[in-house]
Amino acid sequence: MKIAIISDSHYNDSSIKAIKNYIKDVDVLIHCGDGVPDVYKIAENFNGEVYGVQGNCDFSNEFPKERIIEIEGKRIFVCHGHFYNVKNGYNNIFFKAKELGVDIALFGHSHLGIILDNDGVLLMNPGSISLPYGDTKRSLGFIDIKNDKIIDAYLKEFVV
Repeated sequence: MKIAIISDSHYNDSSIKAIKNYIKDVDVLIHCGDGVPDVYKIAENFNGEVYGVQGNCDFSNEFPKERIIEIEGKRIFVCHGHFYNVKNGYNNIFFKAKELGVDIALFGHSHLGIILDNDGVLLMNPGSISLPYGDTKRSLGFIDIKNDKIIDAYLKEFVV
């Protein structure tokens, strides 16, 4: 099962159009907030499952602020990250993930892509698909899960 993770699209049409090329072969698309309604445009002609959460710049209550989903036996916590102060470190999100008993925590907010594996929890911020932090490039994340195991987790940079 291949999962694409995006965040912080901020209603940027050129990024929305470009990202479609990267999700053609995935089974699940997850948007970690800030522009989460963009997921409808991104997922046009997409046949997989789609999940999203509300970010601090999303004002509709159409999406939950946080959610836990299960994919291929892995429990995944999805949030935007602003409630856990992820711009200043990852301890809060890590301990929330441990408290929830999840295998993976996905978040955005800082526009800075990271992957950390600590004490049985994979933390991933896919970065921003439209407004990358500092000198970083636009990016999205991917996680491959097979037979209840995380086979691969990586970030992919792209240009518009």
